[in-house]
Amino acid sequence: MTDAREFDSARLFFTQAYTAKVLREILRAILREAALKYRLIAFDFDGTLADSFPFFIEVFGTLADAHGFRRIHHDEIETLRGYDARRLMRHVGLPLWKFPQVGMHFKSLMAANIARIKLFDGIGTVLQQLVQDEVMLAVVSSNSVDNVRTVLGPYADLFTHFECGVDLFGKRHKLRHLLTASGRQRHEMLCVGDELRDIEAARAEKLACGVVAWGYARFDALLAQAPDEAFRNVSDLACLGKPAGPGTPP
Repeated sequence: MTDAREFDSARLFFTQAYTAKVLREILRAILREAALKYRLIAFDFDGTLADSFPFFIEVFGTLADAHGFRRIHHDEIETLRGYDARRLMRHVGLPLWKFPQVGMHFKSLMAANIARIKLFDGIGTVLQQLVQDEVMLAVVSSNSVDNVRTVLGPYADLFTHFECGVDLFGKRHKLRHLLTASGRQRHEMLCVGDELRDIEAARAEKLACGVVAWGYARFDALLAQAPDEAFRNVSDLACLGKPAGPGTPP
């Protein structure tokens, strides 16, 4: 009888200890998630996750000749990186109605050369860290979902949502759909991109926006729009999974 009582006491002790440990872990996770500034990060793809700008410049002449707009010269590139999409289209004589055809052509050229498109160095590590820190990840891109998934490779499984095939100025509608589908609140979502139109789309939906220094648009042009977050290096993105939250101050 004594042995049975001792066994029951020991079992009760270990059960209570295990339960207390589990509760502590649950509480820690709840407090940690509550401390996160953003719980959903919507990444642009080209120029933010994927280093596709050199390929874009390489095939720009092919696209221009095929669709009847002006080529650009190498010495124009830095200036044009400071333009928004509408101004750039006016500069090369590309009417808005032609853009869907041009976009499809670009995506097909990329698909044919997809092995040449790589993620920026360190992006995979950052994505893994963010998921480990319980941040939900999404891609919102005008590129095709096949191109996006192929370039992401094994890291594609880290993303819970893909909103791809976005029209040039239709990103805000995809952001709205993503917010609803994710179940997150507006203040919990950050949109990270490398173009002025990424900022415009986020603000149109009253969402926080972050910009990166390594993409299609010049960083100074992006900073001039006073984004909520700014990231000078890929590694800075990992800060989004920490309680402090923000990237490099704009």
